[in-house]
Amino acid sequence: MDINKTLRELKQRPGFSDHVGMMLVHNGVVRGWSRRDHAAVTSVRVTPDREKMRAICREMEQRPGIFAIVAEAAEGLLKPGDDLLFLVVAGDILEHVKAAFAELLDRIKSEAVVKQEF
Repeated sequence: MDINKTLRELKQRPGFSDHVGMMLVHNGVVRGWSRRDHAAVTSVRVTPDREKMRAICREMEQRPGIFAIVAEAAEGLLKPGDDLLFLVVAGDILEHVKAAFAELLDRIKSEAVVKQEF
């Protein structure tokens, strides 16, 4: 996952400068503690459903003002500090991008990525 490369590629897409006024980025990383009880976490097994992720992204790209969405999830056994989930929502104005971004993040995490902490 390379945020800078992805942002550069998005900026090269035809129509970008005509349709994009902001991009929101999420770079989720593995925490060294469990959200549930703050117990130490030494690793996390991540299993993304990439087809479901693509479907959610395509659905969200149909919203007013949304130009493009990129979603990538790591897979396998990760350790604290490793990149886990990378999302970018590019669109016209704050209200459109922020709303789409919030829903995208919630849906990807709840519907398309399974994590098991160790």
